[in-house]
Amino acid sequence: MPFHVRDTEADSLVRELARKRGVGLTEAVKLAVKAELTRDDLEVRRAKVREIQDRIAARGRTGLVADKAFFDDLSGQGDD
Repeated sequence: MPFHVRDTEADSLVRELARKRGVGLTEAVKLAVKAELTRDDLEVRRAKVREIQDRIAARGRTGLVADKAFFDDLSGQGDD
C-alpha cells in the first residue's frame, strides 16, 4: 500500500540515505524505519535493565564475599 511524503525535509533525508546506501527510496525508508524500531526496542530493554539494577542497588551490600569457596558451596562441591 503506497503512501506519499509531502514534506521536503523528509524527502531530502530519504534521498540522502538512499544515495549513501546505494539503494532505492523504498529500501531507504525501510532501512530508516527498521533502525528506529530497533532503537526503540533497545531503549525499552535498557529501561528494564536499569529498573532491575536500581532494585538490586536499593537492597544494599551484604558484606559477604562471593569467592570460589562460596560458589563451590552453592554447587555442592564445598569441603564437607
